[in-house]
Amino acid sequence: MAKKKKKSTKASSKPAKQDVLQDQFHQPGTYNFQGKPLKDLLTRLKRGIESAKLTKGTLPDKLWMKEQFAIGVNDVTRTLERMPRANAERSTLESSIASNDQKAPAIQLQAVLVAWDCNPRWLTAHFPKLASSRGVPLLFVRDRKAGSLQLGKLVNLKTAVAIGVKVRGTGINMVITEIIDSMAVELGPTKDLCENLIAVA
Repeated sequence: MAKKKKKSTKASSKPAKQDVLQDQFHQPGTYNFQGKPLKDLLTRLKRGIESAKLTKGTLPDKLWMKEQFAIGVNDVTRTLERMPRANAERSTLESSIASNDQKAPAIQLQAVLVAWDCNPRWLTAHFPKLASSRGVPLLFVRDRKAGSLQLGKLVNLKTAVAIGVKVRGTGINMVITEIIDSMAVELGPTKDLCENLIAVA
């Protein structure tokens, strides 16, 4: 009579896919917004958008939004990839060649907002390392399963998984600067902002 093989009870040392993705989010310069801090963030961004719109002239809203934001995973990813690496270590000769052969990218991102409820999660798993390599802060919007809805409202869409804030010198950029500066100084990176966001006038 053949003996039944015993099932191994030894826990696997290989991390689960979800654990790997979760670990990737803990990069320097990443912040998680939820609860009242999230509400404050969205309110201030909406005010910044309305303020910036005062100077848009006759440009249609849809085109104006595209000038202010990189919208969607693909657009944000492409824009980040075209940006130079932050603090890249290059020789003087290499820097000289690069400055002569390459023009500075036309678009720079000040920050990237990402919906935490993105499903499947791997669609945005590359953002933390990519944004960090470009020196761009990453702000995760955590509102149960409505993060993408909240981001969509900012840019007049039903949903948006990722939004990159372009550097345009507008009221939107002023809001982002104030928020990032207050977090970096008072809280440090990779913090969960629940009910203790420092208010900035």
